[in-house]
Amino acid sequence: MKKSVWIFIEQTDGKFNDVSWELLGKGRELATALDAELCGVLLGHKVIEMAEEPVYYGADKVFVIDDPLLEYYRTQPYAHGLVALVKEYKPEVFLMGATYLGRDLSGAVATHLKTGLTADCTVLNIDEETKLLHQTRPAFGGNIMATIYCASARPQMATVRPRVMSMPDRDASRKGQIIEAKLGLKETDISTRRVEFVCDPSTSFRIEDAQVIVAGGRGIGDGANFKLLKELADVLGGVVGASRAAVDAGWLDWSHQVGQTGHTVRPRLYISAGISGAIQHQVGMEGSDMIIAINKDPDASIFKIADYGIVGDALEIVPALTEAFRKMKGESG
Repeated sequence: MKKSVWIFIEQTDGKFNDVSWELLGKGRELATALDAELCGVLLGHKVIEMAEEPVYYGADKVFVIDDPLLEYYRTQPYAHGLVALVKEYKPEVFLMGATYLGRDLSGAVATHLKTGLTADCTVLNIDEETKLLHQTRPAFGGNIMATIYCASARPQMATVRPRVMSMPDRDASRKGQIIEAKLGLKETDISTRRVEFVCDPSTSFRIEDAQVIVAGGRGIGDGANFKLLKELADVLGGVVGASRAAVDAGWLDWSHQVGQTGHTVRPRLYISAGISGAIQHQVGMEGSDMIIAINKDPDASIFKIADYGIVGDALEIVPALTEAFRKMKGESG
């Protein structure tokens, strides 16, 4: 049986999570290094008509379990379906997104299969000599990067943060094989029921999806000063982000944190105000299309990766930028 690299294709209510495509892009690199097939695994209800989409993003094959019991996510039936597929087809590598769903599901699957699992990876590669998957993730609060590998058990499993890997191009001309499988469960076999689903509006904020981010750090001086950053973000149609120092100070909550111990982002524009640019912060935002850094210290590390740097007091420069962009928008309509 030919080796294979598997990517869990995450979907909710018929909408794909982009991390699935990011993982297919990285999965193609890993599969090439292993001379393996790249496969997507899609679970849900009425998802068979969606099965071609992973092919368009690079999958050679897509395994599909389409069953009414998978209409909404529950750990037990999802894990049951994946474990059965893995035992039958024996993939070498199995990757999932480090989302709420992926973190829950991957742990259950790895436990059933008695294999290793590295969570929240930011770097993946195949060792040329051993052909093992090297899985790198932040450790000790983001102060070091640990590389982990699974020498014997299979599959080698990891979850990967959204926005860490580049998104591959979609190619609707690609062809692939769709393989349908049965879940093999009845409702009475499942120990949980969904009684009600309530969406908390406070959890709908996803800084990873923002195209413009105005982020502040310790150099902002006080949590009240984040209102200046919000004004600029509002003018630009963006959101406010923060460094770990700002979050630790209680100025913003963790949902806004960018960096190794926060979120990884890839916006079109990232404005950094009062952030020194420690490596732990850089790895969370260095993939931004354009970076504008504002800092009093001309030697701040953030300037090394910025496209444009402004040396000065962010509390003076940010309001000036806000006014300038307001004027530009007014003139252009």
